[in-house]
Amino acid sequence: MALPRISPYPLPGPDAIPAPKVPWRVDPDRAVLLAHDLQNHFLAAFTPAAPPLAPALANTARLLQWARGLGMPVVYSHQRGGQTPAERGLQQDFWGPGLPADAHAQAVPDIVAPVEGDTLLTKWKYSAFVRTDLAEQLAAAGRDQLVIVGVYAHIGVLMTACDAWMRDIEAFVVADAVADFDEQRHHEALRWAAEKCAVVVGTEQLLEGK
Repeated sequence: MALPRISPYPLPGPDAIPAPKVPWRVDPDRAVLLAHDLQNHFLAAFTPAAPPLAPALANTARLLQWARGLGMPVVYSHQRGGQTPAERGLQQDFWGPGLPADAHAQAVPDIVAPVEGDTLLTKWKYSAFVRTDLAEQLAAAGRDQLVIVGVYAHIGVLMTACDAWMRDIEAFVVADAVADFDEQRHHEALRWAAEKCAVVVGTEQLLEGK
């Protein structure tokens, strides 16, 4: 299955953010910001310069600046192009060969590109924790919170948030700094995360320290 063509849709506003079930708050001294799968290959499915992608990337850029300014580690999940069928495993059955062995496809757009000091994490499955040392990196840094931005909300973003919960790492999904196949899936992912494993927050809420 190839990635779908994603039609424009509006990002959720503050009134659409599900209420939290738990009293967690992001603490910059405990948190890591994860930029999930923000590679050109995945972003090419969206309509350029339109919502949800354009404002989600703009919000992500603001959050990256915020995190770096506060000394929060920034980690980018990054899938390698040209994977073999053995490396892809069952992803091959669902999504085909994945990223081509192409530098542009694997790159991150300039507006949200990593800078010196950020960490690139080679990711293999939906969750950024599977077959990686993400959990070990958080533990080594004394961090037990993960703020997640990126794509796609109902797949890797949601699975990573759920995996964090199963490892006793508090997950925060930024509602207007993630994007998805369509508006329905986007909102369903946020609702499921808020009900089961994470706190859903907005960009302004984080920047204002609320």
